[in-house]
Amino acid sequence: MMQERAGYKFEFFNPEDVDPFDKLFGIFKELITHTSGDFDEAIDWLRELDKEYKLTTPDYTIEDFINDLLERGFIKQEIDPDAGGDGTGDDENPSSFSITAKTEQLLRKHALEQIFGNMRKGNSGNHKTGKLGQGDEHSGDYRPYRFGDGLDRISMTESLRNAHINHGMDNFNLTEDDLVVEDTQFKAQMSTVLMIDISHSMILYGEDRITPAKKVAMALAELITTRYPKDTLDIIVFGNDAWPIKIADLPYLKVGPYHTNTVAGLQLAMDILRRKRNTNKQIFMITDGKPSCLRLKDGRYYKNSNGLDEHIVEKCYTMASQARRLHIPITTFMIANDPYLQRFVDEFTEANQGKAFFTGLQGLGEMIFTDYEANRKKRLK
Repeated sequence: MMQERAGYKFEFFNPEDVDPFDKLFGIFKELITHTSGDFDEAIDWLRELDKEYKLTTPDYTIEDFINDLLERGFIKQEIDPDAGGDGTGDDENPSSFSITAKTEQLLRKHALEQIFGNMRKGNSGNHKTGKLGQGDEHSGDYRPYRFGDGLDRISMTESLRNAHINHGMDNFNLTEDDLVVEDTQFKAQMSTVLMIDISHSMILYGEDRITPAKKVAMALAELITTRYPKDTLDIIVFGNDAWPIKIADLPYLKVGPYHTNTVAGLQLAMDILRRKRNTNKQIFMITDGKPSCLRLKDGRYYKNSNGLDEHIVEKCYTMASQARRLHIPITTFMIANDPYLQRFVDEFTEANQGKAFFTGLQGLGEMIFTDYEANRKKRLK
């Protein structure tokens, strides 16, 4: 009797059916980020992609997708009472769509997963240092009781054990010498300011630099709020001036017709950090260009885009030194490879005793994440 031989059967790979909404939604999240939250522009791009790649079917169209977005709460319909109409019905008050807070949060989560990978939320949500003291993280080590230690920190089990060993059960006595305390670790909370350059050069030369910077900011915001909720993150943008933005504003961030006032950004960042009680403070700065603007005391702007202006550069060095005296390290992520700009960043970094990364857009998020994670393991002094 012949035994059948086992073998392999090769077939063409057929991917599992993907829900049509999910397929379009993944693309939509990318488009709405690139269009800075402009729903109409994102849908126009989606229609163009649909024409080229046949993303929809007669059974599920772009209009069906928009209706699903509305029903699931990802977009909202806004009626413009000033637009008017012909008074015949539906067109009397034309409406438009915009994304909701639910979508804004989803974009931050999407950025975190895209840049940093799926990360589990930690239990403690704090940055630990290696220093022992009156924290709230048990180290597992014991030391003798010292005057001033709280009674709640005495380990009764270990203390009674010492009393039994030292005095025996027949003459049981608990003395101060028997008492031991379980040491704890400090938990270092981190206050971070993320500075994003929104000068015009962030979209020049055919390269979109603002979208990756925006994604990094959204991912970092999601990381901190979910994994390190006791940390703080403030985000500021800088062009001719500098101003803070809310995390909810990130999807809508755009580049403006601005020069680069790095000094204004650093001044605002340090003002924010001065008000923080945390010991650990740091500044992350994402920029692609040279400092080219200052605001004078009389309110006028001093601008010079030709090379490195000595007056502007010296102001930047002064701010770097001032941050160093305040124990605020600055990490610069320079999206440029011009040798003279790299020399400027090197000298700026030396004045602050901070760090600098000369990088393209590829891997920007991973570098910022790695640096943030490294800094949480030490006290920044």
